[in-house]
Amino acid sequence: MSGQQANSPSSRFEVRVTADSHFAWVRTRLAIERTVLAYMRTAVSLIGFGFAIVQFFHNFRTMTGQNAPRYPGAPWYLGLALIACGVVAGLVSVIQYRLAIRYLWGSDFEPIAGMTPKGMYTPVYLISVILIIIGAFAFFAVLLNFV
Repeated sequence: MSGQQANSPSSRFEVRVTADSHFAWVRTRLAIERTVLAYMRTAVSLIGFGFAIVQFFHNFRTMTGQNAPRYPGAPWYLGLALIACGVVAGLVSVIQYRLAIRYLWGSDFEPIAGMTPKGMYTPVYLISVILIIIGAFAFFAVLLNFV
């Protein structure tokens, strides 16, 4: 076997055109979507928590009777770091989703793949991209002190 054949998916396993293999393909597709949703929940939590930290400590400093903070920029840096981690987590999830879906819609799985030969993206992809854009907006809003 040549090196090219040894690395191709069809040399590792055989794709059988049966109802079982089709539904296994569907289960795998849905598992990938659940994984993206879990990533996006984490990303939104990080973005929201980072933004909340910045807002809380900004408003906390304006309250009367409070001592001056020892490190006044620390909440700002922490909030920016959390927002950036959320945006990066969202980007990683979208990249992994695209790679996995492209693999599942590849020629090796064509006989058992979904309803259309071209492949379909679900709303998860669009929603993930929108959340990444919102996270990037939050990052730059905090970075440039718009909030």
